[in-house]
Amino acid sequence: MSLVEIKGVTKTYQLGKTEVSALRGVDLTLERGEFTVVMGPSGSGKTTLLNIIGCLDNATSGSYKLDGEEVGTRDFNDLAEIRNRKIGFIFQSFNLIPVLNVIENIEFPCLIRGENKKELRERVQQVARDVGLDPFLKHKPDELSGGQRQRVAIARALVTQPQLVLADEPTANLDSVTSDQIIDLMLHLNREKGVTFLFSTHDPRVMQHARRVVRIQDGVMVDGSGSAQVEVDRLNAAQHG
Repeated sequence: MSLVEIKGVTKTYQLGKTEVSALRGVDLTLERGEFTVVMGPSGSGKTTLLNIIGCLDNATSGSYKLDGEEVGTRDFNDLAEIRNRKIGFIFQSFNLIPVLNVIENIEFPCLIRGENKKELRERVQQVARDVGLDPFLKHKPDELSGGQRQRVAIARALVTQPQLVLADEPTANLDSVTSDQIIDLMLHLNREKGVTFLFSTHDPRVMQHARRVVRIQDGVMVDGSGSAQVEVDRLNAAQHG
């Protein structure tokens, strides 16, 4: 059974008197343990697609099954519960809470869903060790480098033990050395712990490690099984052409 199964998904927004079709009949399947990139130009619909997969928004029509469960018709409260139980997010802007230290930022989503803080703390510390944050557990975000803050964001995404992690341009604000470290970390989590990753990115370094690259344009999936290396070569040619 696939982890994510999207069929015929559309999304229409009303802007004043104008209807804008962000997605127009998208099909996408993700198997467990995939390390997949979705790419497309600005306005192509990839952010809308990620928002629907991440249960941040509902499709206008179509079917979305997560772990075999139809979630496309759920209401806001149900989507929030599904999101908190099954999905982790890694944002390019980190979205850390500045007044909380590393441990507190990592454990925050679990406290929202009512987990016991004492029992949770051991799991938080283990996840922090997994991403190399042991020396910084009491640091606040403004005391950390960009790479360290991204590691906190990754740990926060993983501590809920999600089935799917969505990463929106996770290396966009990082230098090349730190980006490589973060990519290696996510690859390790994918291979050793079986975490399923779906990225939105234009970073060739992420794309060359992807098992699959899917492309979306004008709200339509134009390729659902692309070769990662072909996409890297295409992107490099466009950048240097």
